Amino acid sequence: MSLTKYDKYKDSGIEWLGEIPNHWTFSRIKNIGSVNGRVGWKALKASEYVDSGYFFLATPNIKGRNIDYTNVNYITYERFIESPEIILRENDILLTKDGSTLGTLNIVKNIPGSGTVNSSIAVLRFKRAINTDFVYFLIVSEYLQNVITQKKDGMGVPHLFQKDINNFLLLIPSLYEQTTIASYLKLKTFAIDHKVTLLEQKIIHYQQLRKSLINETVCRGLDKRVKLKDSGIEWIGMIPEHWEVKRLKDLAKIISGYAFDSNEYIDNGINIIRIGDIVDNIDYAQTRKVHQKYLVLAKECIINKGDILIAMTGATIGKSSIYDSNVTAILNQRVGSIRVLNSFNPTLLRQIISSAIFQDYISIICGGSAQENIGKSQLEKFPIQYPPISEQTTIATYLYAKTQKIDSIVFNIKSQIEALKELRKTLINDVVTGKIKVTD
Repeated sequence: MSLTKYDKYKDSGIEWLGEIPNHWTFSRIKNIGSVNGRVGWKALKASEYVDSGYFFLATPNIKGRNIDYTNVNYITYERFIESPEIILRENDILLTKDGSTLGTLNIVKNIPGSGTVNSSIAVLRFKRAINTDFVYFLIVSEYLQNVITQKKDGMGVPHLFQKDINNFLLLIPSLYEQTTIASYLKLKTFAIDHKVTLLEQKIIHYQQLRKSLINETVCRGLDKRVKLKDSGIEWIGMIPEHWEVKRLKDLAKIISGYAFDSNEYIDNGINIIRIGDIVDNIDYAQTRKVHQKYLVLAKECIINKGDILIAMTGATIGKSSIYDSNVTAILNQRVGSIRVLNSFNPTLLRQIISSAIFQDYISIICGGSAQENIGKSQLEKFPIQYPPISEQTTIATYLYAKTQKIDSIVFNIKSQIEALKELRKTLINDVVTGKIKVTD
């Protein structure tokens, strides 16, 4: 297959679409197919799920390249058959119409049995004169994703109404062209997705290498010939014989955040650092601000340059970064600051805090509780492997150089992935909107 241009184009009448091939037409989904969803009063509760029966797809099941028919819930025949219009068929298009994943879609292929969908998914079904693979790529395209963005509604949770989906304007080339376009895009997107998968696997490899490098070095040092001794700490294991183990409170000051009232946030003022701001390069345009009076009221929580910031609750508990800025900021509640004393290298401490050793300590503290939290006193008790000062500097310098090299490689791989994803997006949009013609 090759790419070229169509002979004649016409104005589509849609600003962000531009010109389309002269012989292409438009049709609303309702005129060439149907849109169905589970109505509200038939919504299923988790208590109704059974161990086996008829599978029931939710949004996570359709987020991948292929539909996940394995990690599903099951419902009874009675609940399955009460909504016959959404009993799945081969080549149905599934479109998420609620929540943060609104606009996500997939196409039913190799269906393993009888199944249906939950209330957040719309089932799109088309007549035989329409190639559903073509429609899938058309809905994925920037053209229709822009339409979805404009149509979504809902103050709290974004929502797409079925009447809006029914009124989507689809570009309609001939069935032969639809089939040619779909075959071409399946081939090309599969190749792109395969490259992305391989690159993502490389990232995982380098991240594991980074983790192993830090763990090995902060526990064993750089001289592999030295004698080792038992640290007395299960998750640290053996350490060089001349090293000590100290508590974090002996090496650093732990500072807790201030409990600000969100009603006192203002547009311009002193930055407060929340858990979401624990990153290497803080975007101060996005941070919350409070009145300057808190420089006095919360003076103990003012951050110093070089402090290690740490999340002390939630899904990202243990996440850390070094505050490498002179911008005045105050710790918010549930964000901690570790201010290193002169007896310990701050870069090495950050490397220890970012290691699996620290995460293991957090896991032991939390003990699998639903809401993970660590307190100041628990953080102070964290055992730290303590080499002589000169060795700390050598280890920190070595790890910094090695991790920077790995981080650079990972950054380059991520850039390649983003370029491939952008290529995929552009290719789909240009082909399904007729900017490019696919020929045999």
